[in-house]
Amino acid sequence: MRLTKPRIEALLDAQLDTDAQALLAPVASRGRVLNIFRTLCNHSALAKRWMVFANHILGKSTLDPKEREIIILRIGFLCNAGYEWGQHVVIARQVGLTDEEILLAKSGPQSPGISALYSLLLQATDELHSDAHIADATWQGLLAHYNTQQMMDLVFTVGQYNLVSMALNSFGVQLDDGVPGWDLK
Repeated sequence: MRLTKPRIEALLDAQLDTDAQALLAPVASRGRVLNIFRTLCNHSALAKRWMVFANHILGKSTLDPKEREIIILRIGFLCNAGYEWGQHVVIARQVGLTDEEILLAKSGPQSPGISALYSLLLQATDELHSDAHIADATWQGLLAHYNTQQMMDLVFTVGQYNLVSMALNSFGVQLDDGVPGWDLK
């Protein structure tokens, strides 16, 4: 975590206005409301519109969930976003990634024993992060695995989680209870 305390507080239930309560009702019905959502409810109009896009990336993307999570973990790592990393370690485990596979997002595309596809996904994420562009060789390599919609979802996934990482880091959103840190514990 870059900050040890929030710059923008995660709102408690009693602090939520009517719009924030309505926005969080579907989230609350599925379990606890995470600090990211409680923080974003400081600007309910923005949160409402962002959540539509975020829900596509996380739940309706054409990417395989394991591949999506490798990408998200990598951009979270590259952005030094501890909150993003921790939350997506939990999700990555839920979709079946092992801790060894999760750690590939830290070691990168040249990791020994990495699959060709995971290497390409990590390479594409690195290129988008450093240059806002996927190089031709990486693009062509991915086309052997992905169709047009998947390529679009890949780019938008990296972009979405780069944005989220910037927000989480800048707002100082703190880890929720039980979420692992960089060491996966």
